[in-house]
Amino acid sequence: MELNRRTVIAGAAAAGMAATTLGGTAHATGGRKPVKTLFGKLADGTKVHSWSLENGGTRLKVLSWGGVVQSLEIPDRRGRYANVSAGFGNLADYVAKTPYFGALIGRYGNRIGKGRFTLDGTNHQLSVNDGEQSLHGGAQGFDKRVWDVEPFAEGSDVGLHLYYTSVDGEMGYPGTLRTRVTYTLTRHGDWRIDYEATTDKATVVNLTSHVYWNLAGEGSGTIEDHELHIAASRYTPTDAGLIPTGELAKVAGTPFDFTRAKPIGRDIRVSHPQLVTAKGFDHNWVLDKGVTTRPEHVATLRDPASGRSLKIATNEPGLQFYSGNFLDGTLTGPSGRTYRQGDALCLETQHFPDSPNKPKFPSTVLRPGQTYRTTTIHTFGR
Repeated sequence: MELNRRTVIAGAAAAGMAATTLGGTAHATGGRKPVKTLFGKLADGTKVHSWSLENGGTRLKVLSWGGVVQSLEIPDRRGRYANVSAGFGNLADYVAKTPYFGALIGRYGNRIGKGRFTLDGTNHQLSVNDGEQSLHGGAQGFDKRVWDVEPFAEGSDVGLHLYYTSVDGEMGYPGTLRTRVTYTLTRHGDWRIDYEATTDKATVVNLTSHVYWNLAGEGSGTIEDHELHIAASRYTPTDAGLIPTGELAKVAGTPFDFTRAKPIGRDIRVSHPQLVTAKGFDHNWVLDKGVTTRPEHVATLRDPASGRSLKIATNEPGLQFYSGNFLDGTLTGPSGRTYRQGDALCLETQHFPDSPNKPKFPSTVLRPGQTYRTTTIHTFGR
């Protein structure tokens, strides 16, 4: 029997209530309808727009290109705002250079080994774009598509509905997948992501967000002094291609133990084979809660210097923690500063990498008549 994540999440009000229990501080309301501006044009003349949202003390800028979070500004303990998301200041860099800065990822977040899987007896070959592997949906994944955007202001919430239809065979995936992703800023300043998708053929789906966080501020330097807690007693070790071996290994007694908050830099240079292979942390943590019908708190990130914190709640069973290992000083952010190894990190809520080839992992199969639904909530504090 498949472990199924496609249970309908109980109403927005119920999930919103769950978000407020995570310890977020209520801010004044006053969110306005998102503001649209031209960000740039693609080579074929297609316009890419930026949408600015503000609510509950959080400021968010989103691009129609890739659903990219270009900036997310929150205050520190003294009320001083900073953009805590790495990115670029222009469209050309997002198109030509980005390591998925702030992007919506699909159809399949993370890696599928050798870009192959078999579903219902049919073999599928995907776009291969990371050595022998298919990474984040292939060479032209959802992060490299222009999304249709519909702004809204409903009650005390403001946000964006983003739409994209992936046709049958795109990047090798079967079925036409119709996707809607909703970004909401709540009156408390929480950033909520609701993912939905339907298909006309059996397929696999694993959508996520690839924001690179630095709570000290974009371009401010290393995240190794950030303190991280992950509610996971196991993780999925990988082979040399960063594909899970299938083992669910215990974190106890290893650098992968974040069951109690600790500085990221404490163990990142320990001579552990998994850290050597990935050049740091780039692994999926098996969340103790498993698949849940409502978002539950799974991780907390804190910058002691600024006081800023981020709490993440999700109904997904996994969390990919990537410590920015492949940032190499060749990319420059909107601050004019370059990004070097460990200058930002990702916390991607997800199903496990290579699940289509690992029958013992929770299933990522979506069939006609089903609706893929998953939610992640980001709660900011100081």
